[in-house]
Amino acid sequence: MKLLFTLTLVLLSFSAIADVAKNVNVEQSYVRSAIKQQRNSAAFMNITNQGSQAAIVYAKSPVAKIVELHTHIHDNGVMRMRKVEQIDLPTDKVIQLQPGGLHIMFLGLNQDLKPGDQIDVTLGFKDGSEKVLLVPVRNMLMQYNKI
Repeated sequence: MKLLFTLTLVLLSFSAIADVAKNVNVEQSYVRSAIKQQRNSAAFMNITNQGSQAAIVYAKSPVAKIVELHTHIHDNGVMRMRKVEQIDLPTDKVIQLQPGGLHIMFLGLNQDLKPGDQIDVTLGFKDGSEKVLLVPVRNMLMQYNKI
């Protein structure tokens, strides 16, 4: 009986810890349209963490061979993309994944990404939880015209 009680407490404590995904809201997400021959694309979104300090440590999607977290940096006057190990999500702050900044990079596309399609993207958090998103594909020219 003690063993069952202990196991129940352990499982409850794990589920209390691994719930970052429940406290993260994603809005205005989209993926840049691309044909398979272009090989790469990117996803952008606004992320708000309504729980305690958290971080995205990976992303995955069946549309690409490799999915990485990226940012842009200034390197001697030139903007360059760089892989980052995580995207920090401070409490109650909107983190924007946007062109020219933080984003999710899809390398080695497995399929065309056509405007109007929706793709699965999974965000993985430092606590082990995941959030599965259905992200619309948009033509980037349409995005820029809205600015």
